[in-house]
Amino acid sequence: MRVEYINPFVESAFSVLKDYLQTDVKRGDLYLKSSTMSIMGVAALVGLAGDVEGRVLFDMTKETALAVAGIMNGGETFTALDELAMATIQELANQITAQAVTKLHELGFKFDLTPPAIFSGDNMEISNSLKVEALIVPMDLGPHGKIEVNVAIRERI
Repeated sequence: MRVEYINPFVESAFSVLKDYLQTDVKRGDLYLKSSTMSIMGVAALVGLAGDVEGRVLFDMTKETALAVAGIMNGGETFTALDELAMATIQELANQITAQAVTKLHELGFKFDLTPPAIFSGDNMEISNSLKVEALIVPMDLGPHGKIEVNVAIRERI
């Protein structure tokens, strides 16, 4: 996986999360994952197609998703992952990936995004069918928990 593909997603996630949450966002140590991985509870998945193929996954606990959705909705308190909370997490994923793709387009890369899909539940796993290692970028949101930005991209053959 080329670093040119990854950095815009990391930079965009950091910027968008910091702007919305008005808190210090700290990037944790990056690591690679090549096999099936467990989901923390709520994940927004965005597919990529064009010069590259792959996906970006925003993975978090239900508690983090509820806290982030509340902040993004003007301080509203969410006690359940209802339609508005899920739509808010989808919008967060949209904004991060759109900002990253804009940066990549400026570098000459061309590809499109799928609308974010939300997955939630206990004991869920995501399989890495691309046969490419996924880079995991943990983002510590302070009192709101953490979001892991999980990027698996490869150049189209």
